[in-house]
Amino acid sequence: MTTVAFTPGTEARFAVARHVADAVLFEGYVLYPYRASAAKNRLRWQFGVLVPPSWSAAAEEHDFQLTECLMEPRTGAELAVEVRFLCAQRRTVEELRRDGTFAPTGELRLPDRVLVAWDEGVEERVTLVVPVAELRGDGLALPFTRPAAEETEAVTDADGRVLGRLVRRREEISGTVRISAAELDGPYRVERLSVTVENTSAWTAEPDTDRHAALPYSLVATHTLLCLDGGAFLSMTDPAEWARGAVAACRNLHTWPVLAGEPGRDDLMLSSPIILEDHPAIAPESPGALYDATEIDEILALRTAALTDEEKREARGTDARAAAVIELADTMPPEVLERLHGAVRSLQSVTGTPKPAGNILEPETPWWDPGGDTGVDPGNDHVLVDGRAVRAGSRVVLRPRLRRTDAQDLFLAGRSALVEAVLHDVDGGVHIAVTVEDDPGADIRREQGRFLYFQPDEVEALEDM
Repeated sequence: MTTVAFTPGTEARFAVARHVADAVLFEGYVLYPYRASAAKNRLRWQFGVLVPPSWSAAAEEHDFQLTECLMEPRTGAELAVEVRFLCAQRRTVEELRRDGTFAPTGELRLPDRVLVAWDEGVEERVTLVVPVAELRGDGLALPFTRPAAEETEAVTDADGRVLGRLVRRREEISGTVRISAAELDGPYRVERLSVTVENTSAWTAEPDTDRHAALPYSLVATHTLLCLDGGAFLSMTDPAEWARGAVAACRNLHTWPVLAGEPGRDDLMLSSPIILEDHPAIAPESPGALYDATEIDEILALRTAALTDEEKREARGTDARAAAVIELADTMPPEVLERLHGAVRSLQSVTGTPKPAGNILEPETPWWDPGGDTGVDPGNDHVLVDGRAVRAGSRVVLRPRLRRTDAQDLFLAGRSALVEAVLHDVDGGVHIAVTVEDDPGADIRREQGRFLYFQPDEVEALEDM
């Protein structure tokens, strides 16, 4: 059995699943602030890392994944399998000396970016298509190898003059995909599918070898896509009552399979090292990959836009994907950024239908609508602070209190701020929304309504407005 190309129909089905699978593949690939020098980007590759067997024994990390799920294949059905992972390609930077030779350097500074050493992720796939009937019994094993490689890329200035070069090195990686199927007893024709992905690289870890040395020989962010051309997979998360026992008997180690693709279809399965729900999907408001998680796209976009020019230069030189994030944040239209603020997928009233017998009628304006309470006006309401009225437009000094604050608030102690609104909550509490003066992101916060909040006894009035 060799790696094969899929038919157009199968490729189209896998393309649907890859929208989410790509997020799994690059989850945590590069984190805000997207610079190699950032502390959180010095410890990467946390999900689905299958290390060489010698390192697995030494560090208690895993060298395999096991997926077991249930399927109902039709007679003559074929199973398409795609295992995806990243190879950590080690990139170093060299500068051109006067004698024409190249020597390693910590960085190369260019007008638009700062190039530094970095581990790039190169996507790899192992694919096969096999009749389900051939998987019964011992099944099959598909060994694969990705050879070592080295390449260089010249670094030039605007005039084409060579300043240095990038050297990329990849180590040889070997693995095996093992697949088998077994028909289960019961009233329905159900089979348990087993897929094992293992790292078989021969690299040997020395006693003092660290994880950084093992990563170039590892399969990173490993996950598996499965597709039946005839038949269906069963949900492993919410199975039918008759299948619960068989689902409970399945073993899934270091990965978990969920139904993928459009809701209502069950021919696709994604086995991921990150726990997902059935039919996971990327939020339609997401403008592109930000590599942390789609539910925080707004704050990532705002913070990225607020990076200094020097920070953006280093991010652009860190990685091509990091450079794309900077470009995305810098060019995002206001209407796209506004969509990231949130979306309501569905609403239902919490007050129910009118109940004449109890004289309880549903209000015309629900409680969550700002127009539901005309007695409050955040833009004009005020609160007394030391006998002085504080309202939108007032200037205050922030005095956060230890008993009910966090580290971020404490950093702002003593800073002056502009009051944007005075708000009342349903419990009768009063909150003062502010933007910090001299904050370069204040205009963005104001436009998006993303303020900092303090209570009246946590501010000191500077002047009446």
